[in-house]
Amino acid sequence: MEERTTLKKSLKPHWVWAIALGSSIGWGAFVQPTTWMSTAGPLGVILGFSIGALLMMLIAVSYGFLIKSFPVSGGEFAYSYISLGRTHAFISGWFLTLGYLCIVALNASAFALMVKFVFPSLLENMHMYTIAGWDVYFTEVIIASVLLGVFGYFNVRGSSLSGRMQFVFCTVMVIGVIAITFMVGAQPGAGLSNVAPLFPTDTTAFAAIISIVAIAPWAYVGFDNVPQAAEEFHFSSRKAFTLIILAIFFAALLYSMMIITTSMIEPWQSLVAQEETWGTGAAIQGLLGNMGLIVLVTALTMGIFTGLNGFTISSSRLLFAMSRAKIIPAAFSKIHPKYKTPYVGIIFTVVVAMLAPWFGRQALTWVVDMSSVGVTIAYFYTCYTAFTLFKGSRDKNFNPKKHVVAPGKKTLAGFGMVASVTFLGLLLIPGSPAALGFESFIALVIWVALGVAFYMANRKELKNIPKEELNYLILGNKKIEAKNRG
Repeated sequence: MEERTTLKKSLKPHWVWAIALGSSIGWGAFVQPTTWMSTAGPLGVILGFSIGALLMMLIAVSYGFLIKSFPVSGGEFAYSYISLGRTHAFISGWFLTLGYLCIVALNASAFALMVKFVFPSLLENMHMYTIAGWDVYFTEVIIASVLLGVFGYFNVRGSSLSGRMQFVFCTVMVIGVIAITFMVGAQPGAGLSNVAPLFPTDTTAFAAIISIVAIAPWAYVGFDNVPQAAEEFHFSSRKAFTLIILAIFFAALLYSMMIITTSMIEPWQSLVAQEETWGTGAAIQGLLGNMGLIVLVTALTMGIFTGLNGFTISSSRLLFAMSRAKIIPAAFSKIHPKYKTPYVGIIFTVVVAMLAPWFGRQALTWVVDMSSVGVTIAYFYTCYTAFTLFKGSRDKNFNPKKHVVAPGKKTLAGFGMVASVTFLGLLLIPGSPAALGFESFIALVIWVALGVAFYMANRKELKNIPKEELNYLILGNKKIEAKNRG
């Protein structure tokens, strides 16, 4: 049996926390407040994100247990293999790969969009064509591509460098959000009186809140980057659960602060009615002038950088784990001779993300919406695996090498499964508040078809890998039992 390639243990706890938090926040907290408030009102958005955070914490119980038990790269890919075998591991990995690649691409295009708002004359040059109503400029493509190249270079240079950078970016982002909240609150005319009405007048409070809960998998995707980096923890994997819970809590807090800040500037309904490209940016510039805009742009830039960095780390580690298991080409599991990073996966992530700006932001948004389905499926696999390993008592099927008696945690894992299925229903059932649009649904069908074709082409080779070898390659232990289905 060939020797298993492993990654260097170099990530510190606060770096991993920053990877989870920074990836969860991204650009949405700074760009989307007026859009969210138009749907749910200020209180509807805050309650929706708070409920979503609690549901994510339920799911995080399963992640914490599995990271502690199986600290390997691949995360949900490995967990799916443990409980349901190689076919389900492929399905989980296939969907997650797309989700991570899309989020890297979306963050790069978000940076170009921010530059477009601040320096419109600079970006709106060299117009090439229009896709789905979105004008594509060559300068926009260049900015996004250069940014991706820079982060790809830093990630190849080592996990410790990217981890340290992530913590700095995250710290600046948090300070920026706190600063902008107090700056707005101190202005005469701004204040909590502008927050009313708390919900939209054209819908019920329940429908408003549910419409935000439905996007929680998208809003908090990023805490699941922690298991992707588990093999590189330079600390006990037992700390992972606490780091995830802290990241989700702070993410919910930052989302809420940005909603409150935006709605305090002026009555939120008039903000929504203005239909600005970047509602929060325009409102803060109008109230605080260029100084306020600089603070906001700095926080947004850090949010974009943390998303780019965190998901580049995750996508490359997922590709590394799938390659090590011989599910995708062997090149992805190559380690850089000097920096000991999975450099082929990093380069691949950057190159694929560089293609996205050529298709326009609207087309990219369709694919990202669809990728929420993949992330939700990965949540379900994780909770299901934990559910099978937690036992209510030592029954006849109890295996001390695999199982843990924890009826409370088994119940929470069950709730996590229900939450995942609920999120999936909200995305796929027509007429639900978060149902995929037609274009996103078509993108999902195409990605599923590509996955089926890829799997069928490699099914025989995958089936021929002995179970013991696959256990070793995925989990790092020849003795760990995992089901050998399909």
